Amino acid sequence: MVTKDKKNSAFMRPVGISEVLADIVGAGPMPRTEVTKKVWEYIKKHKLQDQNNKRMINPDQKLGKVLGSTAAIDMFKMTSKIAKHIKEPELTTKH
Repeated sequence: MVTKDKKNSAFMRPVGISEVLADIVGAGPMPRTEVTKKVWEYIKKHKLQDQNNKRMINPDQKLGKVLGSTAAIDMFKMTSKIAKHIKEPELTTKH
């Protein structure tokens, strides 16, 4: 059996999170995958997914602050809005 060294993908690298997003997912840093998971937990817990069209999310006030509006939004467009609240960690280089 051959084993490969597993490298952390970019999605698994912890990222910084804005205060507004932290209100929903908790304080960062955390991997992007965890951010996505926690946003979906919030959506399901508060029943924000449209019952007729599951692709649409109906944000409450808290999620609306992250997305910039409480208007219904397609779940695929929602991810780009959330990305604005994620900050790549500063890379430190030694000289």
